[in-house]
Amino acid sequence: MTTAGLDSSLQSVLGVKHAKAIERAFGYRTVEELLLHMPRRYSKRGELTPLTSLPLGEHVTIVARILDVQKRTMAARRGSILSVRVTDGNGFLSLTFFNQPWREKDLIAGRSGQFAGKVTEYRGQFQLQNPDYELFDSGAEVAAAGGDIQALRDAAALAYSKRPVPVYPATGALPSWAIAKHIAHVLQEIQEIRDPLADSLLQRIGIVNLDTALRGVHQPETEGDYRAAQHSLKFREAFALQLAFGVLAQRAKAHAATPRPLNEHGLLQRFDGALPYTLTGDQIAAGETFTAELNRAYPMARLLQGEVGSGKTVVALRAMLQVADSDGQTALLAPTEVLAGQHFRSVCELLGPELTAELKPVLLTGSLNTKERKQTLLKIVSGESKIVIGTHALISDATQFFDLGLVVVDEQHRFGVEQRDALRRKGRTWPHLLAMTATPIPRTVALTAFGELEITTLQELPAGRVGINSHAVQVRQQPQLVARVWQRALEEIANGRQVYVVCPAIDVETGGGSAANPDAAAPKARAGVAQIAASLRLRDDFQRVTVGELTGQLSADAKEAVMQDFAAGAIDVLVATTVIEVGVNVPNATMMIVLEADRFGVSQLHQLRGRVGRGAHAGLCLFLTEAEPGTPGWERVAAVANTGDGFELAEFDLEQRREGDILGNAQSGGKSRLRLLRVLNDAEIIYAARELVDALLQQDPTLEKHPQLRDMVAADLNNAAQLDKT
Repeated sequence: MTTAGLDSSLQSVLGVKHAKAIERAFGYRTVEELLLHMPRRYSKRGELTPLTSLPLGEHVTIVARILDVQKRTMAARRGSILSVRVTDGNGFLSLTFFNQPWREKDLIAGRSGQFAGKVTEYRGQFQLQNPDYELFDSGAEVAAAGGDIQALRDAAALAYSKRPVPVYPATGALPSWAIAKHIAHVLQEIQEIRDPLADSLLQRIGIVNLDTALRGVHQPETEGDYRAAQHSLKFREAFALQLAFGVLAQRAKAHAATPRPLNEHGLLQRFDGALPYTLTGDQIAAGETFTAELNRAYPMARLLQGEVGSGKTVVALRAMLQVADSDGQTALLAPTEVLAGQHFRSVCELLGPELTAELKPVLLTGSLNTKERKQTLLKIVSGESKIVIGTHALISDATQFFDLGLVVVDEQHRFGVEQRDALRRKGRTWPHLLAMTATPIPRTVALTAFGELEITTLQELPAGRVGINSHAVQVRQQPQLVARVWQRALEEIANGRQVYVVCPAIDVETGGGSAANPDAAAPKARAGVAQIAASLRLRDDFQRVTVGELTGQLSADAKEAVMQDFAAGAIDVLVATTVIEVGVNVPNATMMIVLEADRFGVSQLHQLRGRVGRGAHAGLCLFLTEAEPGTPGWERVAAVANTGDGFELAEFDLEQRREGDILGNAQSGGKSRLRLLRVLNDAEIIYAARELVDALLQQDPTLEKHPQLRDMVAADLNNAAQLDKT
């Protein structure tokens, strides 16, 4: 054992050759990164890899027994083929070795092992060509068994039933057992791993120490070893995450905020008195919470989530009015110009002419010309405008506020903590924060994605909402329904309504644009806005229909003009990308047709659907797809078509994908920092970790008595800040 630790480089422990191979395969450079490469499963007797469901074309590692071996001479060229048939007890697979006759000495019927290679197909049968392998039983054991295959099988089964074999996510160049050998060498060389959790805390939680956990998860002697290790590591992930969020919340409370008390005869009361409808119970409860927290001397930190159409904008606007009554300003940060523009129009419409003239809302985006920008910035810095709505231009150094009292961040998941706080630093004191998301979030996700924020949920829909009917249409199997879709659109238009047609790409020839463009789509999309709009204009039955186009590639002025025309009824059918996903509000639009619906995510489809049925007439949403029933694409589309409950869909969506990077702003599964913890399955662990963190920080808010935990949190938050900047 050396003095190497978790922060040591792999080169110093494994040597340059092996370290470079691991870095090429996974990007790992340190001992800690390699030791956090968790086994995806463990092989043992009776639980071998199902050979009946191998993915064609993918690299796999299987655990199986050899049934028989055949050697034959190739007919077309010189050399031999060794064909090995293996089984897991249910399915069969062929292993094919070309010109490697020496392997016949190792590959003997009855032996078990791990085999890795790319799944190919030959004459209707799945096979691995020239796979890498590691046999569980040695040649000496084979000889000692005297050819008694059953005795050998029983001996091997007994040995390996007691000692599980970890199977790792692997690559063609670095198979699972090679990873296991590298990890074993690292564990042999490094010193005992220091645990940031005190022994008393470990006993209180009931988990093994970090050294035992890491060794147990990679080199278990029994199933109990790796189960205990996994539980320990899961709890550590949950605890570290909740502790980081807890520290962020403590830091926020340490900031001084200007209290914004409610004026019982002020702007909010005037606004409520002019509302043409009654607020829902959820909206009233949310308002009471915000009223109390805006009057505190430390900042409010709230996440407002709600169903599509639940009235989040009204709730947020009421908080803005309370701040404006104390001469404070609100900045509403939106991720796109289309959404910012929609918020601006909605706020002005809700306020009415009198309050709009008094509060002077302004819209600040990057597309304003120099003159407009200067005029807008002057209104902001002078305090003349009490409500400022904009995109990332709000964060610019050129944007300064007179008295920023509240920051509202819409579509919170599109912004990192650093971006959010850069805007908050523009206040005289630390502004109150209200984050909003239109995507319903399961409670465990809320705790692990937005743990530093208190959650307010709107589930009630305002009275008078007539609902949306949704249907999935399988294009190949239901051609008559596809024809009916366009007839139905014409009927809506004939009745004075309007229709959205959503496409996955801007132009099928370009594939939708760059990755930075929110309208970007995969090159294989067959429904592009340009093509669909052109085809509709050529149809004989659409000759009297006005067709418009909206994509993210249009200039801000062009987007605004299209939306104004659509809102005014000058456009009958708007063919668009997902640029209309959130915030767009045209009450007269009653029908939506989503083409190639399987190319969209569950939350996207749910949000898109929410653009219709916002007025006095029922909405209709039709999801067209070529995805076959039983495939993941069809399951997503069918799930959205079968329920309008966003919280139920959020649970379904979470089951289909990984949680994404939780501390940073990257929400897709590819960057998840959670190695073992799964927010859908490990709710009890997450809740327990949250309770422990709350108790710990109540006793030691600055972690002064727990320096190792303080260092751990500092490292986590620093890593998260770096991810925010990517």
